[in-house]
Amino acid sequence: MRDTKETRVPMVVIKRLPKYYRYLGELVERKVERVSSQTLANMMGISASQLRQDLNHFGEFGQQGYGYRVEGLYHEIGRIIGLEHEYSMIIVGAGNLGQALANYPNFAKRGFLLKGVFDINPKLVGLRLRDNEIMDIDKLKPFIVDKNIDIGIITVPKEAAQDVADSMVEAGIRAIWNYAPVDIKVPPQVFLENEHLADRLMVISFRLKALGYDED
Repeated sequence: MRDTKETRVPMVVIKRLPKYYRYLGELVERKVERVSSQTLANMMGISASQLRQDLNHFGEFGQQGYGYRVEGLYHEIGRIIGLEHEYSMIIVGAGNLGQALANYPNFAKRGFLLKGVFDINPKLVGLRLRDNEIMDIDKLKPFIVDKNIDIGIITVPKEAAQDVADSMVEAGIRAIWNYAPVDIKVPPQVFLENEHLADRLMVISFRLKALGYDED
């Protein structure tokens, strides 16, 4: 992997980039031409100095006293994220969660194109989710190779998650978004993003308890 300035950006900053992109997009829709660092920081829920530090990782965008050109910064953040490219995705696991993700319209709007859905359940194979027919899991590896799939989404039970990830990696997948409630292992060259939904709820539970919501 190339070692560039952008690959050395702290992960906490990278995770804020989609939020910058979303709020700037709202300003573009409202036809706002310029925004100050303070106004944008208030929208983000961070300080203006933190905002400037974040953006300084990628270059100089604003002009002192004039703020940021909204549309220009919006497109530049999109470029930094990589949204000038389209990425092909598959979903393995066509249960409730897999179906919900397959039907989410904003993936395609951002350039993440769903190319296939797979499942082991013969009752689901052959059914359609939006523009995709659910395929048997046996077709997974040749499909990834033939279609040059970039991203694999895993929404299977935890017992099957590692085997699915291994198949994806063997077929050449470059990134995995794992929704299974288990920590899977992938080689260093494969990007892995875990999305453990129950864990997130337990964090909310902790915060509610700390605020005294469990008291009578």
